[in-house]
Amino acid sequence: MAKQKIKRGDRRDGVWLRSEPAMNQFVAYLYPNRADNEAYISEEIDLRPIEAYLAKKNEGRTEDKYTYFHVICAALAKTFVLRPKMNRFISGNRMYARNHVSIAFVVKKRFSDRSEEGLAFRKFDENSNIDQLHDSLCEEIHEQRKEGNVDNSTYFMEKLLKCPRWVLRLIMKALFHWDRNGTVPYDLVRTDPNYASIFLANLGSIDLNCGYHHLNNWGTNSCFVVIGKRHLAPEWHEDGSCTVRPVLNLGVTLDERIADGYYYSKSMKLVKHLLQNPELLELPASTPVDYLPENDKRFALDRT
Repeated sequence: MAKQKIKRGDRRDGVWLRSEPAMNQFVAYLYPNRADNEAYISEEIDLRPIEAYLAKKNEGRTEDKYTYFHVICAALAKTFVLRPKMNRFISGNRMYARNHVSIAFVVKKRFSDRSEEGLAFRKFDENSNIDQLHDSLCEEIHEQRKEGNVDNSTYFMEKLLKCPRWVLRLIMKALFHWDRNGTVPYDLVRTDPNYASIFLANLGSIDLNCGYHHLNNWGTNSCFVVIGKRHLAPEWHEDGSCTVRPVLNLGVTLDERIADGYYYSKSMKLVKHLLQNPELLELPASTPVDYLPENDKRFALDRT
């Protein structure tokens, strides 16, 4: 993201949007909690173009194959670059533009009931593409699954839990105060998924269907995405016949205060367009995409 001069009121992770319309600024005082302002969107994704793309990308590969997860992550990251309002957050009754695009998710270290989980966090450069994102995510997953590895956030949680309860309650009050003002010590939150642009849960990898997931009042995350499992769905044709096609569902929970419904609608259209044309993800994320139907273009007066 383009660097801007830091002014009074800015945070290390975002720029205070001082000139937003009064309604956009006042809503942060009227409805101060992120978890009370959730908008949920459910989309069915046709997997045929993605599966054809993955077959080509994985030809000759035996390790670190490209998956639905990589394609979806790349499509979301590119959307956040091209649709910057998606990358906003509200904290301390102020709206900020995040100064980076980041993706976070939970890594199951082994697929067993007793296996621990790690927290993965990666930033996405606006000039990167799906190949660089794939390599970065694979590196992060391998790192999290190393024997004895403990991610930064888990390490500090383990330390804090050794405090007496009354001490930990006081610490948490201080942390929430610092959280509202963007002054939580960086080492505590540098890999915290709740401070990411996009927090993902890949439920399809553990054979679960898609569903709603809440936002959290801690941190700055304004977009939580749930990826469901692959399944077959009916497809009706004009002649009345019916076939089946492979699909998966995406559940997207957003902070409704950071943009309006029309902006979200266009953003989801871009996500779906990228998933139906995954070759576009091989271009730098900042490369513009012509994705609106002709009847929508007359209303699209800007690219932001």
